[in-house]
Amino acid sequence: MTATVEPFVHPAFLYQGAEDYLAGTVPFILEGLAAGEPVAVAVPAQNLALIKANLGDRASSVELIDMTEAGRNPGRIIPTVFLAFADAHQGPVRLIGEPVWPGRSGLEYPACAQHEALINLAFAGREATMLCPFDVDGLDSSALIDALRTHPVLLHATGSQDSGVYAPKDVVATYNQPFPPPTSPATIEFDLTGLSTARHFVAYHAANAGLNPEQVEDLTLAASELCANSILHGHGHGTLHLWSEDGYVVCEVSDHGRITDLLAGRRPAAVGQVGGRGLLLVNQVADLVRMHHSPGGTTVRAYVRV
Repeated sequence: MTATVEPFVHPAFLYQGAEDYLAGTVPFILEGLAAGEPVAVAVPAQNLALIKANLGDRASSVELIDMTEAGRNPGRIIPTVFLAFADAHQGPVRLIGEPVWPGRSGLEYPACAQHEALINLAFAGREATMLCPFDVDGLDSSALIDALRTHPVLLHATGSQDSGVYAPKDVVATYNQPFPPPTSPATIEFDLTGLSTARHFVAYHAANAGLNPEQVEDLTLAASELCANSILHGHGHGTLHLWSEDGYVVCEVSDHGRITDLLAGRRPAAVGQVGGRGLLLVNQVADLVRMHHSPGGTTVRAYVRV
């Protein structure tokens, strides 16, 4: 009996400095173009500029994406950037994704690590190669260890090797931790009859916390979707907290429901799909989304930067 070979290839690329970075990324891109594969590159702006300059005329054949904008919420990257690109093209695709870069905050990092782990599930069975660069000099050791745990193969200046500690589901579980309690939140309990009150509650407090009208609308939409999910999947009721923290306005919704789908909110909506878009919409409008789920319930925090 012949073993099935997984068509999705997902190496981590550990680099040191610009020269090393270009030596690992540009040939990868050119090999894809030579093979007729559509190529997308989603990396921070500074690295994107390096790649574009070194590709020269070939840069026009590559979809170039500033990850600091498209991926500031890591929960948005799989559905909006990578699966959207793969779904738009027939056959194998070649991707570079750098969602973890020096400067990512400790608040953001758990979502980044879970994103890298979940890519393996989202792309399982697809013909795609995704190279993920990690800055050895700029990232701390825990991020580099997580790179090995979320990627089956490691590339570096001297060659390649098996990770040896590949365990993406363990990484998802590692960062599925209870949140510290919010500081002095505004709080409201809600059920089906209180959804309109919850929306007005969020709009009022978000505006007072300093969000502009468009951001107030975004956070109100996120809260509305989360509350609706609680009604549908969380035994018909939930609790909403709203507060300011580290330059964000944070909306937290908790209930007694349980999320069992690890890719909830990370799949593009199918054409004609009715329902099932709540967490996807939250990921689209929020600057960061963090989630904790357990047998006893689910808590989701949506952050919008002031």
